[in-house]
Amino acid sequence: MGGIKSLQINQEASVQSLQRTYKKHGAVMIEQLHGNLNTNIDKYCKISVGFISGKKLKEKMCWSVLSILNEFDNITVKELNEIKEEVISIKGSVTSSIYKCTSLHNDLSQFHEIVKKIGDNKELCLIASIKCKHIIQQALTLLGKSGKAFNVQSNTKHNVRIPSDSHECFITGICVLTDGQVLVADRENKRFKLLNQQYQVVSHCDVTVYVRDMCQITPSEVAVAVNDDYSNTHNVQFITVTQSQLTLGRKLELQHTCIGIDHHEGELYICSGTALFKYTLSGKQLCRLYEDAYDTVEKCAVSPTGDRLYITSPDQNKLLTLARDGTLLATYTDPALVWPEGLHVTPAGQVLVCGWRSHTVLQVGWEGQSKLATLATEKDRVLYPRSVCYSSTTSSIIVGQQWEDNILVFRVE
Repeated sequence: MGGIKSLQINQEASVQSLQRTYKKHGAVMIEQLHGNLNTNIDKYCKISVGFISGKKLKEKMCWSVLSILNEFDNITVKELNEIKEEVISIKGSVTSSIYKCTSLHNDLSQFHEIVKKIGDNKELCLIASIKCKHIIQQALTLLGKSGKAFNVQSNTKHNVRIPSDSHECFITGICVLTDGQVLVADRENKRFKLLNQQYQVVSHCDVTVYVRDMCQITPSEVAVAVNDDYSNTHNVQFITVTQSQLTLGRKLELQHTCIGIDHHEGELYICSGTALFKYTLSGKQLCRLYEDAYDTVEKCAVSPTGDRLYITSPDQNKLLTLARDGTLLATYTDPALVWPEGLHVTPAGQVLVCGWRSHTVLQVGWEGQSKLATLATEKDRVLYPRSVCYSSTTSSIIVGQQWEDNILVFRVE
């Protein structure tokens, strides 16, 4: 829904920009005509004194002006008409796309409300999902989920260290809020930092254990995986963001390690290091979706439709793709993806993953079987990346790193 709304806003802005450009071009053409006429009149005024009679001067000026006007009619007006027809064609196409966005967003909103009312009734949820499948597919097609790769336009770095930090920053989790603010988890300093849209720290709050990962639950609530094996502390800590202030909320105590977390439609997906579990928001364990004693299960991410689950396995240098029920669908390895850690899925279903030891950020196809793009490397100042997130507000990919006081922001299209 967020992706569709963002696309609609961008398309509406494109139409307005197109109209402004057309009007500006027409004004330039008219200005050129005025300039030509004034230049011509000035020319004859200068050469007329003592050489050409008033009658002859008038005739020459008339013929010259007519020539300029005929040229304007034959060339400029034709060009403007062609541009106008092109503008009308483009506007019609974009307007049609805007209508599709509006329609799909309304349909998805209704489906979203239905799913919330259904709650834990899996049979009704399955029926609703089947009935809405074609709508979701249309939305994903419109958003370009079928394989559109990001193209990096520029990159900047922003310092997120504050005076009271006792260690270098160690950003293990990033979450972009609905209003464009960014929440980061600083593991070693055991605190959360809220950044404004200029990536400046505006507030923070502390906990007593290491923060490992985070995900958004509502526009104002975030769930954070906090873990300390030495003190046997394994919790999900909820944080509320109100008027740029952070407040610690309720806490879920788990019986296993909690190092990766994501959320989809009222359910939490939690990585324990060896397994992937599914919980309710109230803390009830629903099932163990995946387990492998030989593979680590570090970070997880859920596709927008919930039909794909992605997990990183650093020890085996793998990105795993699972079905909704935990069935293994694909395994991806790449020499450029050494010790994969940070993981994120955009609203359009684009999969972003960090190679911690290879100092890379890659985009992998939604099916989890192929690389679409290498988005950043050590040449782009990426060093031990531990977290990644996409901001629809700024069309940017934000990367957090280990033992580094700066986050990296890559503008993409």
